[in-house]
Amino acid sequence: MEIFTIDEVRKTFTNGEVQEEILKGINLSLREGEITALVGASGSGKSTLLTIAAGLQTASDGRILFEGKNMTTMNSEQVRKIRASKFGFVFQFAHLVPFLTIEEQLILMLEVSNSKLKKYEQRREIDNILKLVGMEHRRNAYPSSLSGGEKQRVAIARAIIHKPKVLFADEPTASLDSKRSKDVLSLIRDLTKKLNITTLMVTHDEEMLSYADHIIKMSDGQVLQSKN
Repeated sequence: MEIFTIDEVRKTFTNGEVQEEILKGINLSLREGEITALVGASGSGKSTLLTIAAGLQTASDGRILFEGKNMTTMNSEQVRKIRASKFGFVFQFAHLVPFLTIEEQLILMLEVSNSKLKKYEQRREIDNILKLVGMEHRRNAYPSSLSGGEKQRVAIARAIIHKPKVLFADEPTASLDSKRSKDVLSLIRDLTKKLNITTLMVTHDEEMLSYADHIIKMSDGQVLQSKN
């Protein structure tokens, strides 16, 4: 089922008197339980498209439809609430809070997402998520003691602890070696299927495209090719 639609989205930046169109009428639909990968050269517009879809910046024109509702007509507080409760984010670097343990990172995310879970329910969810990402044995560890791959596993756990509908992943393996990259992408793929999440991922590494259900190649702010 389609849960997310990007409809004729355009983005123009103004630098002095010069206007540069970064996105030139992008159309894209995302389905539940599937990974869509955005690929293309630097400057092709793929990260701009992801941040607009995620409500982190606004489009100059076009519509973003999430669960049938037009996010582009919502005010900033309405969009913020959707981001906090319905979206999850994984970036190139884990951006973990250095003075919080793994468990505390996840508790903080539940609080930010306005989770209504009671304390014992939070603990149960944390147990489940840490098992899913293979980090249950490190729940009391601090980020400084984790490897790069472990940090990304915690970042993924943090992104899905509140059971989002959509996961946005922007170059989630760019800081990892080949083996750890494959481990992280295998985990994202497995969680996407198991939890029926809709995942939109930006990647520059074409070796990682075998993990995606759909591949969108972008060039110069346009969709160059779409493959299933």
